[in-house]
Amino acid sequence: MNKNNLLIVWTNGCKEVATNFPLLYSSVILEREYWETAHLMLWGPSIKLAATDEQIKEKLKEIQSTGVNMSACIVCVEDYDVIKELEELNIQIVHTGELLTTALKSDEWAVMTI
Repeated sequence: MNKNNLLIVWTNGCKEVATNFPLLYSSVILEREYWETAHLMLWGPSIKLAATDEQIKEKLKEIQSTGVNMSACIVCVEDYDVIKELEELNIQIVHTGELLTTALKSDEWAVMTI
């Protein structure tokens, strides 16, 4: 079975790491047809960076416009107290462990963790 779907689990809170890998890659993967579907999952410190940095916010909006889906860990969002900020970015706030577990067990999803 081919893995045609990519789940990127972004946990790192460093802006340099974010802009030079997960956000850069996420911004081109669907239009270049590297994957059929892609999902960027924010977890831990990446949530704080996404909620507070204007350049990161703009990049996330750009990535969404290409069709990449996004979600954020509800526990982390609540811990950082940034529910409003993530909702304004149209990032789905959920129990991310469910999607991660499903993807890890699936023959159809590749999972990359940053």
